[in-house]
Amino acid sequence: MRVEYNEKENIFQLDTKTTSYLIGIADHKYIGHIYYGKKLADRRGIGALLRTEEPPYVPSQNLREKCSFMDTFPMEYPAWGVGDYRESCLMVRTEEGHRACEPVYAGYRIFDGKPQLDGLPSTFPTEENEAKTLEIVCTDACIGLKVLLRYSVFEDSDAVIRSVTLINEGDKTLYIEKVLSACLDMDNEDFELLTLSGSWARERHMTSCPVTCGKHGVSSVRGESSHQEHPFMALTAPGTTQDYGAVYAMHFVYSGNFMAMAEAGQFDSVRMVMGIHPEGFEWVLMPGASFVAPEVVCVYSDEGLGKMSRTFHDLYREHLIRSPYLHKNRPILINNWEATYFDFNTEKLVDIAREAKKAGIEMLVMDDGWFGHRNSDDSSLGDWIVNEEKLPGGLKALVDRVKSEGLMFGLWMEPEMISPDSKLYRAHPDWALHIPGRTGTLSRCQYVLDLSRPEVVDYVYERIATILRSADIDYVKWDMNRQLSDVGSLGFPSGQQGEIFHRYVLGVYALQERLISEFPRLLLENCSGGGARFDPGMLYYSPQIWCSDDTDAIERLAIQEGTALLYPLCCMGAHVSDCPNHTVGRMTPFATRGHVALAGTFGYELDITKISESDREQIKEQTLMYHKYHPLVREGDYYRIASWQHNHLYDCWEVVSSNRREVLLTYVQVLAQANFKSRKLRLKGLDPNGLYRLEENGALYSGQVLMSAGFLVKRSFGDFVSHLFHFEQVEA
Repeated sequence: MRVEYNEKENIFQLDTKTTSYLIGIADHKYIGHIYYGKKLADRRGIGALLRTEEPPYVPSQNLREKCSFMDTFPMEYPAWGVGDYRESCLMVRTEEGHRACEPVYAGYRIFDGKPQLDGLPSTFPTEENEAKTLEIVCTDACIGLKVLLRYSVFEDSDAVIRSVTLINEGDKTLYIEKVLSACLDMDNEDFELLTLSGSWARERHMTSCPVTCGKHGVSSVRGESSHQEHPFMALTAPGTTQDYGAVYAMHFVYSGNFMAMAEAGQFDSVRMVMGIHPEGFEWVLMPGASFVAPEVVCVYSDEGLGKMSRTFHDLYREHLIRSPYLHKNRPILINNWEATYFDFNTEKLVDIAREAKKAGIEMLVMDDGWFGHRNSDDSSLGDWIVNEEKLPGGLKALVDRVKSEGLMFGLWMEPEMISPDSKLYRAHPDWALHIPGRTGTLSRCQYVLDLSRPEVVDYVYERIATILRSADIDYVKWDMNRQLSDVGSLGFPSGQQGEIFHRYVLGVYALQERLISEFPRLLLENCSGGGARFDPGMLYYSPQIWCSDDTDAIERLAIQEGTALLYPLCCMGAHVSDCPNHTVGRMTPFATRGHVALAGTFGYELDITKISESDREQIKEQTLMYHKYHPLVREGDYYRIASWQHNHLYDCWEVVSSNRREVLLTYVQVLAQANFKSRKLRLKGLDPNGLYRLEENGALYSGQVLMSAGFLVKRSFGDFVSHLFHFEQVEA
């Protein structure tokens, strides 16, 4: 880890374990991107890559062609309106209505540590002197704007963390119409663009396309990161695989509207940017005020997607997730939703708890329908008062009975929403996001509470906290089942309505920060209609996120592969559900459902009182399997061996302990093949000089053979068949 400035060359260099990031100052003003890639031990001659010694030259030498310079220079943080016509990161409007902005270099500082971002999730060092930060100061004296560009690196990580702060140092109000958090300008090397896209119940499918001339991007204006797109983008060199090729990736630590874009320009260059989506956004920056933009995690890999994934995994495990559950087995839970939906009572839940305990399950989670007069999804959101017709004696009586059966207790809530049919809405219709005079748009028969308003945040928090104080609750599943629309707030004047989307997200963060502060032992799992808010921002508050409402084991293969591209397996909420599956109607073997869910937090979505005795016995085996293997799944290095999305036949992934002594290989045969004998798989990440024993039969394999020659998986009959292979290193 190194951060330094060479005054003679006007070059900043940030080094991680295996990468270097270089920034240059041209013409004593313009902050340019020089290099991001393999670590450089000797950078002599690299300053020429800014191309300032060739036409159109810098403005001090060729002022008549400044516009051409601005439109070709590899900007580190481009602004709009002064000659750079590529995608900008910053657009500012003055009181006079002008939008031009030109922040130029004014100074820097390098310091130990990494500052937290006020009100926002952000990565953090866990030990002293574990991080270093470069802060480049830019100013636009014409409008009185200061821009702080921050770059942080960690001793144990290959990521570069970027963030931006805007400060109004003038005496007039400024209006921020666009503020992105990161830009990367490079020569285009025939890159392909990798993104994660989908829909409800099929989130985060990996997609790629060539970067041709023009703009290519993903975004969300739904008020959340969304089912449809993900705040991630990577440029990959031609032929990149899991193990080979260059990858330049950005991931946004934010849970609201975002934009990620790659633009191939006229001079065979490419610009990649990421930040808050400017559509519907405007921030009023009063004199003396500041605005902090969320941070972007940048990762370069010269060893394909696999190294990129493991870099993100390690960073998020060590420097983003704060929960005391981070390095612990999560309790195996059973959720009553698919078992009962809204139709349950105390006795039904206790019956489920009693049978669950016999099978080794450790926690009962009561899902929707326990509050107000909630017997369907068209009422009572906002009325967080226990329905004692269903639960006589209230929540504490139920929790005490479940605890007496030997299980922990968890609760589903949807704190951000409000039903038109609720006491809260009748008392405070103005607390819903809405535009006066316009009929509000319902989704799932609900509106969204206006969490941009502090008084609404305070009310919601007290309702949640009152419930949690009333009984011994171990877990909360925090859901959000609709996106934002009709975004208007009576809490702010007309000139600040462009702030509401972002203020809403800050309100969610404030709520969850208060929650985990008052209840530090609480296991919080975020959810949004499944995986619509599975993003790094939420990981700062909860160590796991519900991956998707689609629990079908085969559909989950693609969903979990895309999710694991960026997130540690221990973050992915994954459960075994009943068959036929409630989303797609598919029948899959119980064992396969367990093996797929093992690549996540593990739990159950079924009525254990009604399933077959055979399935109950398999649950007993699976809960033992979880406790045996989950420490490896939680802490180990993830390797993708094969992708069903690509080969259309089988899926395979591997987890290897950090000391390379233990390996868990999961294989799923999605479609059987006629006239086929066995399949050869080459493992990864092992000690080539080590000797490994296969637990199943005691057979011995050298690490070199497993990685170079391969391991045979014998032919299985039937679709959707899966196998686990556990290897441990032994002495030769």
